[in-house]
Amino acid sequence: MGFSRLPLFWRVFAIDAALLVIATLLLALTPVTIHAPIALVEVVVLVVGLAVMLAANLLLLRPSFVPLERLPERMRTADLLRPGQRLSESGSREVTELVRSFNEMLKRLETERRESGRRALAAQEAERLRIARGLHDAVGQVLTGVLLQLDSVAAADADERRQAVAETKQAVRQALEEVRRISQELRPEMLEHLGLVSALTELSSKFADQTGIRVERRFPAELPPLSDEAELTIYRVAQESLTNVARHAHASRVQVSLDRGANSVVLRVVDDGRGFGQAASMNGHGGLRGMRERAVLAGGALAIKPGLEGGVEVRLELPAGTA
Repeated sequence: MGFSRLPLFWRVFAIDAALLVIATLLLALTPVTIHAPIALVEVVVLVVGLAVMLAANLLLLRPSFVPLERLPERMRTADLLRPGQRLSESGSREVTELVRSFNEMLKRLETERRESGRRALAAQEAERLRIARGLHDAVGQVLTGVLLQLDSVAAADADERRQAVAETKQAVRQALEEVRRISQELRPEMLEHLGLVSALTELSSKFADQTGIRVERRFPAELPPLSDEAELTIYRVAQESLTNVARHAHASRVQVSLDRGANSVVLRVVDDGRGFGQAASMNGHGGLRGMRERAVLAGGALAIKPGLEGGVEVRLELPAGTA
């Protein structure tokens, strides 16, 4: 095995040991002596010898550490928006392995960013499509009916006109309700005006009415202050968790709770359904990957694990004190 293939530690040790051995041999085999007090010529000899040893040490160790000096600079300047930037893998085995690991990390981050961007765009387009369909199918049809009713009003007599106007008003109210429903799905008014607990109470009540699944709520009287982003993240994670329970869990009961943590707020959504495997929770089954990403963006952490009574427990913890 060549010297360049030795581990970095042993290369440094060998270089320093060789220099010390050479210095020892020079002192032992040459007529150089040190007197007390030291003479000027002896000072010159020692300084020259020390300078030679330091220069030799620098020249011998420099090639081993040059790749390490380039690595921090590349770490500081790495830009995921400009993929493909890599360091050349050269130097000792340890340095080469470190550079290779850094390059692999860059590649993984670029891939994850690309996939995350694709998912974000797909979710955005899906939401736009859902809103467009809602406006077209619900509001559009109602307003079309209003136009037809207004046409009939013009040709009707007094009694028929009163009836047509009443029906038109009802159709307009229906259109307004649809617009209000779509608006609430985009940004829940209850969360904005009455706070997180009221919004979660309304959300869980609607879930129970629509699915017939019993909901147990446990909310504290007071919560630590949360930012708007944190409150919206808790609401959306609870919303997605309840949607997953309705679609996949086959549960009879679900518990929604908020707890005070150590400088944090913890949301738990626990059902007694059939659950799913660990692989499914890691791979993003039922929108779980989107919930994980939302939690990370808000500075929190999301955990999905089997519930104590079967089913699934979704646990979200977000930092408090950021309102």
